[in-house]
Amino acid sequence: MRMNIGDKAPEILGKDEQGRDIRLSDYRGRKLVLYFYPKDNTSGCTAEACSLRDHYNELQGAGYEVVGVSKDSAASHVKFKEKHELPFPLIADVDKELLQAMGAWGEKVMYGKKTEGTIRTTFIINEEGVIEQIFAGKQVKTKEHAEQILSR
Repeated sequence: MRMNIGDKAPEILGKDEQGRDIRLSDYRGRKLVLYFYPKDNTSGCTAEACSLRDHYNELQGAGYEVVGVSKDSAASHVKFKEKHELPFPLIADVDKELLQAMGAWGEKVMYGKKTEGTIRTTFIINEEGVIEQIFAGKQVKTKEHAEQILSR
């Protein structure tokens, strides 16, 4: 399954690194940057998270909230957030439910080898919970991802 522009995002997003339920309705009236990344503390994922962190105030000023998602554990997310001072929640989708529901899990090629894993994907969800834009795979510029979102 893959979510597309115009689709309503799922209500239940998952649990963050503190075990709190994160729901789409928590962000009603705000735009949501829901970004899926492969792994905590890897170079590309750290660059992407830090881009969003460094421009967090600008994103909020433009009406956005940010939520990250990976299949890493809550404990891994806690360390990642603390190390990089990330001001937004990270969903620990260890069962890959949201990853699969959104279409951010699937076959990809890494170093010439086919594997199954997280496909780096960002969904821009509007104030009513509808997907407005999708950045996927190589479209995501990890070091400038916040600027990509702000300039859309």
